[in-house]
Amino acid sequence: MAEVLLKNVRKSFGKVETIHGVNLEIRDREFVVFVGPSGCGKSTLLRLIAGLEDITSGDLLIDGKRVNALPPAKRGISMVFQSYALYPHMTVFENIAFGLRLAGGGDDAVKQAVEKAAGILELTPLLDRLPKDLSGGQRQRVAIGRAIVRDPKVFLFDEPLSNLDAALRVQTRIEIAKLHQDMAATMIYVTHDQVEAMTLADKIVVLRAGEVEQVGAPLRLYHHPRNLFVAGFIGSPQMNFIKTRATGTGPDGVRCALPGGGEVTARVSAEGVVEGEPVTLGIRPEHMGAANGGVGVEGKVDVVEQLGESHLMHVVLPDGQRMIARAPGDAQAREGGQAVLGLDGALCHLFRDDGLACARLS
Repeated sequence: MAEVLLKNVRKSFGKVETIHGVNLEIRDREFVVFVGPSGCGKSTLLRLIAGLEDITSGDLLIDGKRVNALPPAKRGISMVFQSYALYPHMTVFENIAFGLRLAGGGDDAVKQAVEKAAGILELTPLLDRLPKDLSGGQRQRVAIGRAIVRDPKVFLFDEPLSNLDAALRVQTRIEIAKLHQDMAATMIYVTHDQVEAMTLADKIVVLRAGEVEQVGAPLRLYHHPRNLFVAGFIGSPQMNFIKTRATGTGPDGVRCALPGGGEVTARVSAEGVVEGEPVTLGIRPEHMGAANGGVGVEGKVDVVEQLGESHLMHVVLPDGQRMIARAPGDAQAREGGQAVLGLDGALCHLFRDDGLACARLS
């Protein structure tokens, strides 16, 4: 397999620049996920790597070789698209073998490659079936098999699970993770679903408006988001944000005013924080609990979402700001009632007025 290196890669459509100088290193055998909202440029960036779009400026290297001018077929990549794009009149075997036959592969070599891919993807019993006789997840596995037999340096996935129902998405996501383990392959995966990103990736690349906001391991982004955007995008439900002001700083962190009165000391560095200036306090729904005499905020329960093992409680604070708390499924919560939500300063994040996160204290 191979590493992929992007050096100041830019893409413009006419006078409109959509990718703004991306620098990124994807190591050999790494599973990297591009994630971000619709229109952030993640699919465009993948298409630049694939050779389906021309790079306006910058350099793209695969396995140490500059490939800007190479066509897709000569880049050593295979791509799995959102749509399965299977030939309806061909069996599973022939669909997987099609690219190899076009490349002039002999019958024995083609048969061996297809059977190997089918074994990896548990498609062996289905090789004689037509696509119409397969489930959506099985069709997507056939599309992945078609990529495997080409023995590429890099696998590219463009939102491959978006056409599947919820149960099949989970099943196929596990199969892709296992495929990466078994093949020790370099994989680049695009999704808008941050749960997919968290569960699959060795490294996540968070994109917004054609720029890289943060790159790092999933738990690094979860616990140490660089800014408000990353904090709000990584995590489901997203992090709660309370617009407030800093009331003081010290070696233990930054004191912040709370809606309805009281203060909490966020265990973060005070660097760049000015007393009295606006800040945003962040805390994840799963890190909020009953105050139990500690620091907390009180509000009215607006909506309760029952999830079985837990429930999500949507609370409106006195100043109109909204928060979500995750509580055990057997906890008592009543729509229209009052709730006091606990805030642990050690679990709080703090963002300066410019949106950048304050470093959390150990």
